[in-house]
Amino acid sequence: MARSPGDGQRAPRPPPAADSPAGTPPPRYRRRVTPGGRDDDRRARAAAGRLSGARRNLASDLRGATRLVVEATQGVAGIVEDMQGPSLGIGWLVHRSLRGTTRLVGGGIDACLAPFVPLLGEARPRPQLEALLAVLNGVLGDHLAATGNPLAIPMELRRDGVALPLDRRALARAVPGAGGRVVVLVHGSCMDDLRWRRQGHEHGAALERDLGWTALHVRYNSGLHVSTNGRALSALLERLVRAWPVPVQELALLAHSMGGLVSRSAFHAASSPGVRWPGRVRRVVFLGTPHHGAPAERAGNWVNVVLGAAPFTGPLARLPRIRSAGVTDLRHGNVLDRDWEGRDRFRAGPDPRTPLPLPSTVACHAVAASKARGPDAPPRGDGLVPVDSALGRHRDPAFDLRIPPSRTWIAWGTDHFGLLGRREVYERVRDWLR
Repeated sequence: MARSPGDGQRAPRPPPAADSPAGTPPPRYRRRVTPGGRDDDRRARAAAGRLSGARRNLASDLRGATRLVVEATQGVAGIVEDMQGPSLGIGWLVHRSLRGTTRLVGGGIDACLAPFVPLLGEARPRPQLEALLAVLNGVLGDHLAATGNPLAIPMELRRDGVALPLDRRALARAVPGAGGRVVVLVHGSCMDDLRWRRQGHEHGAALERDLGWTALHVRYNSGLHVSTNGRALSALLERLVRAWPVPVQELALLAHSMGGLVSRSAFHAASSPGVRWPGRVRRVVFLGTPHHGAPAERAGNWVNVVLGAAPFTGPLARLPRIRSAGVTDLRHGNVLDRDWEGRDRFRAGPDPRTPLPLPSTVACHAVAASKARGPDAPPRGDGLVPVDSALGRHRDPAFDLRIPPSRTWIAWGTDHFGLLGRREVYERVRDWLR
């Protein structure tokens, strides 16, 4: 086996130039971008639908990782190699082969690995790998979905890190003692269902223990447009309500960061006649949701901040400004298709959104975090989202979400991710859902 450059061998040559036939990946692997830099979201939507309900397969993940490297530059390949150590569960084959894959053309590696997919079978990934996949999807998820990469995360409901089959009998077996009060937790950008646990605490598990709710988690590709994920979430909640083993008496949503925008978009998508789930929702709690956008995205550094806070993803912080459709939706808080359709999402400009009020039949609550030590200190946000944006406040009455002060609260002396682990935040959520 050839030695790596670290063993004294010369570093491999960079890939051929883009205008060279040997350096041009097959058309099916290229990122689809329309003139002006706008993504072709239809391909991502279709691909996300095809991937819905898929299960993780280690060989399939390996093929997806190598395909991603073939599409990337030599520098990005080095980043992925740094991330794919033996401890992450994909295996030593990735660690040894990533440098060489950037010199291969087309889908050669992908084709070679295809026969091994059924042989390796299904496996439950380790939390470290789940975290890595969540970040990759947050940063590149629209590209992964549009190219059919197996690393693209399908939207699914999970419990204890395991996907739930939305079939009545299967749910009864998977969730023994399922109750009629269900709280669904929706994570934020570059996160997943396992990242809700912080400092030994997890809001969903605590609500089960203290109030008797049955807690479920949504896992989704946060790199897709918020409105795309909103439609998928609406369809998922409808299937849940129809397949739950007992009648759903009450449904609550607990959403962190981008998850709050996806939840609002889901309510808009559920306006068709015959959709049941919105009628079961009594309360929605937003934790650090950028209802009116995040300056961190406008400055182009949202991804770097998130990567710095997520475990096992340090090498990705070396990526240049790669921002998925989901991340750029955070600039102003886009929740509808018309907020981004026909626009260059990378071009700076005024807020393009159409005002979308909160659902009138639901009690909505909002928690903001502030790094300031108290209300007397100079006003500060949570490092990503300003306090007013998290609480839905806006100087334009058309955009102000009008959440009553009794349903808002500020967690002082913490940051965006502290909202997931602080005891006082949980106590506020618990009292609202009691």
